[in-house]
Amino acid sequence: MNSKLQWVVVNTCRLVVSATFVFSGLVKLIDPQGTAYKIHDYLVALHLSDVISFQYLPLTLSVALGTTEFCLGIALLFSIRRRLTLGLMLALTAFYTPLTLWLAITDAVSDCGCFGDALHLTNWQAFGKNVLLLLLLACLWLGRDRLTRLVSEGAQWLVSLFNILYALFLAGICLYGEPIIDFRPYHIGQHIPTAMEWPEDPTLLPEILDFDFEGYAHEGDSIIPLTAGTVLADTSYTFLLTAPHLEQADDSNMERINALYDYAHSRGYRFLCLTASGDSAIQRWQDLTGAEYPFAFMDELTLKTMARSNPGVLLVHDGAITAKRSHNLLPTEEELTTSLDAAPWAHPRIETHRHMLLLLLLWYLIPLGLLIVTDRTYVSIRWWRRKKATQTASIS
Repeated sequence: MNSKLQWVVVNTCRLVVSATFVFSGLVKLIDPQGTAYKIHDYLVALHLSDVISFQYLPLTLSVALGTTEFCLGIALLFSIRRRLTLGLMLALTAFYTPLTLWLAITDAVSDCGCFGDALHLTNWQAFGKNVLLLLLLACLWLGRDRLTRLVSEGAQWLVSLFNILYALFLAGICLYGEPIIDFRPYHIGQHIPTAMEWPEDPTLLPEILDFDFEGYAHEGDSIIPLTAGTVLADTSYTFLLTAPHLEQADDSNMERINALYDYAHSRGYRFLCLTASGDSAIQRWQDLTGAEYPFAFMDELTLKTMARSNPGVLLVHDGAITAKRSHNLLPTEEELTTSLDAAPWAHPRIETHRHMLLLLLLWYLIPLGLLIVTDRTYVSIRWWRRKKATQTASIS
């Protein structure tokens, strides 16, 4: 194989592996809580959930894993610390490969979660992907000297530091609120009854398989049953406070949640809390927060899919999700002065995944581009000065 063809093969492998790691890392950083749920599933399958009692371990591993994959992918693209980068990639993929093979054989976890909710792979597909990555990484290791650097050695640490800070910033804003790109079926604009319809193709499943809950509300001396069908058929607005486990729910914003309930009650809108917790946990929550809204029981997995924050709030109108908020970003008192029809926060502009991805790229590419241009300019000036000095010395 001639040197030019070798260069093409090695750098093609470089682009494929880099894109895979960057995409995998970005998906985890955009939805760190979703990845934490998946890591918890792994710990349960490996019978380690009781051994490792640190509550925030899955979330810590989620952010660390997403940051590592993203930064390694960019480091390979820029050919930063080639031996170290490729060595870490090989170690990570060598860990993933037997793990996904075990999953494929045992089906202990139905979805590996490699690419989150953005792209679902079967366990055998995930294993095949990792085997292919190992082959590509082996090719890159053998041809690592043919990887061209995009920044000078002196600027490599700056690029690496920027990548780490960007990854942590991205994970932070998605943890504080909701994922900025929502790959789940309960995204803003989703019409739930339509998403529950079975496709004509019998091999396909509906986008939403399970949206069902049971509860009741007191209206005077009467007890009114609350069901999913009632909410979806309501042409008015319904606030759904989602809390998979009330025992673990953040109660730091209870005043704003109670204010939202008071607003809904005064305007005649329905408000209920969906939870997988039992009666004792509900009673404790009511005693702790003074909650007066009704509760309904719903499947834990569905609740975790609907909103990542615990608690979170969904606004449903005529069966469609019109707004979704983390408990950290609930509307203020000033925003709760008009009806929902006239409230901008209740009808946010629906961003397509393409527009959100473009915005996400600009947040990253503009500062990085300025860094690269500055580095290239500095290197060019140094080269020109050295050349001029050499010419002057040769003349003299």
